[in-house]
Amino acid sequence: MRILRLAAFALLALVALALGACGGDDGDDGTITVYSGREEELVAPLFERFEEETATELEVRYGDTAELAATLIEEGENSPADVFFSQDAGALGALENEELLAELDDETPERIAEPYRSQDGRWVGTSGRARVVAYNSEKLSESDLPDSILDFNDPKWKGRIGWAPTNGSFQAFVTAMRLTEGEEATEEWLRGIAANDPVVFDDNEAIRDAIASGEIDVGFINHYYVAQAIEEEGKDYPVRVYHPRGGDVGSLINVAGAGIVAAGDNTEGAAEFIEFLLADSSQRYFSEETKEYPLVEGIPADPAVVPLERIEQPPLELGELDDLEGTLELLQRSGAL
Repeated sequence: MRILRLAAFALLALVALALGACGGDDGDDGTITVYSGREEELVAPLFERFEEETATELEVRYGDTAELAATLIEEGENSPADVFFSQDAGALGALENEELLAELDDETPERIAEPYRSQDGRWVGTSGRARVVAYNSEKLSESDLPDSILDFNDPKWKGRIGWAPTNGSFQAFVTAMRLTEGEEATEEWLRGIAANDPVVFDDNEAIRDAIASGEIDVGFINHYYVAQAIEEEGKDYPVRVYHPRGGDVGSLINVAGAGIVAAGDNTEGAAEFIEFLLADSSQRYFSEETKEYPLVEGIPADPAVVPLERIEQPPLELGELDDLEGTLELLQRSGAL
């Protein structure tokens, strides 16, 4: 009998171990899986601080925002991701439309002003990124630049412009133009810029550096690349930014943002991570280290950038910037790609 009892205890122990192993996938181990469309160099220090402060491990998959969003759509309910951290609002809007983002608690979205969050409470902006015209300040002043971004297809700008049609931020800007100006006007603008023989670059930094070197006079980029360079190089750095006076899509404020993946196992941890991104210390990180706009009230923007309230923005719901496929087709049809 004693042998039988020991055998029974051993069997129960094996069953318990097996059940424990099965339960390891339920998200209770504390690990949070993040799909990050934000570059590792930019956000890794923030992620490391979260791990140190919470004793929670992050498993981060870095990649292109649009590609990661497409992966989440393909994975559906089988996705291992808990959080999607996007470089632009359009990808978050696409996932929201596919019903792949969970609803945030009531208080989290309220911390962010309406233009910079989901209207249905399923994602929030974590930092703001302004589209600007960067220009060589040794050759030009703001008075030399047109009121509207649309006027850069004037032939007088031929050979003087830099752009990056393959860049995700530029494509989001074109998507916004399609919504605010219409398909026909956007195609006309793209064809006009293409006819002006712009210099093509891979990214914003390359455009900024080409302006500084005098290779080109102006370029379409995000604001913080210039602020970062001025901090590193000093006030004599020969590039400045211009927010078009017309208040059109040339002054678009897009956001990086985050949402909880509905299929994720660790929704509680995901919510904690998003709260961390909105904490004062994280908002100061975006302001001071990356020169982006903090979106939580009370955290000041870096003195080197134009305050958000002074930028005349186009009327637009950022979550509607989700038609990347249509934008890519337009870029190809117009000759920009």
